[in-house]
Amino acid sequence: MPSLFDPIQLGAIHAPNRVLMAPLTRGRSTRDHVAQPLMGDYYAQRAGAGLIISEATGISRQGLGWPFAPGLWTDEQTEAWKPVVAQVHAAGGRIVAQLWHMGRIVHSSLGGAQPVSSSATTAPGQAHTYDGKQDYEEARPLALEEFPGLLDDYERATRNAIAAGFDGVQIHAANGYLIDQFLRDNSNFRDDRYGGDPENRVRLLREVTERVAGIAGADRTGVRLSPNGNSQGAKDSNPEAVFVPAAKMLSEIGIAFLELREPGPDGTFGRSDQPKLSPEIRQAFSGPLVLNSDYLGGDAQAALDSGVADAISFGRTFLANPDLPVRLQKGAPLNPDNMATWYSQGPEGYTDYPALEDVAAE
Repeated sequence: MPSLFDPIQLGAIHAPNRVLMAPLTRGRSTRDHVAQPLMGDYYAQRAGAGLIISEATGISRQGLGWPFAPGLWTDEQTEAWKPVVAQVHAAGGRIVAQLWHMGRIVHSSLGGAQPVSSSATTAPGQAHTYDGKQDYEEARPLALEEFPGLLDDYERATRNAIAAGFDGVQIHAANGYLIDQFLRDNSNFRDDRYGGDPENRVRLLREVTERVAGIAGADRTGVRLSPNGNSQGAKDSNPEAVFVPAAKMLSEIGIAFLELREPGPDGTFGRSDQPKLSPEIRQAFSGPLVLNSDYLGGDAQAALDSGVADAISFGRTFLANPDLPVRLQKGAPLNPDNMATWYSQGPEGYTDYPALEDVAAE
């Protein structure tokens, strides 16, 4: 079995190791969702990852509801990403853009209108806004005539990601956001071709993936799913019935890799009593399978040894340890992350986490 430090081919992307950087919202863009130069420093520090999956990046104003998160729907946003991506490449890294539509998680103060979703539902909890926490609002169902425009938004963002120099894209279809709201039966109550049985609920994911892969190439297109548990109020009563066919469909399209966020019952950032579906999805998906959520060193290697995972993506550990692959290979101590600075602006808790070489020089 391969080790975490062996190379892997992710479609057209050659990854020198299997320690991937998971997508992490960090809130360092402008209010107009334009990437900032500091982001180049942050990602370049982590260029030792086998592959960096960027923070979730909005495909449209309608779909982006997080303060200071980046977008990829305007020329200004695209141009601002270019030096960030170039800095990663200059440091020897590879990076794909995660494409994001938040659906009902968007607050109207950011999206500019009532949020949209699969059905007229309201997410539990409160939204992050520029005016502090505010209750989520009821979403309106997307009308059938709006789907072509939604697919156009994904296409435009994909074209902009490629123009910015990204090595590919990942479709965010997890964590209770728009596509996930279509997949789950407690958030999708439609009675048209996008609702009802699992085949219909998977339809939007298939259409988006086909459109994105048609622009970036299937071998430069990844997808993220979160098949088990409750994600921001989105949950399915029979996840195997929808997510295993979804994985089979993605395998047939030939995507570069599939990433699964699977919290366990003792998860540190989200928990689930629903069992992990990665073993079943492994049987349905023939491409590289990336597992995520609470992995450290030994358990990550064990997931590879089991044959279920081909690579592991690390989130908060990569946030706090810019040289994570080196630390894991050496068995070195890990820096703890500071939750108070996850979404703050500026370098604190962003580009000031020390690497091993910095610690040794002190």
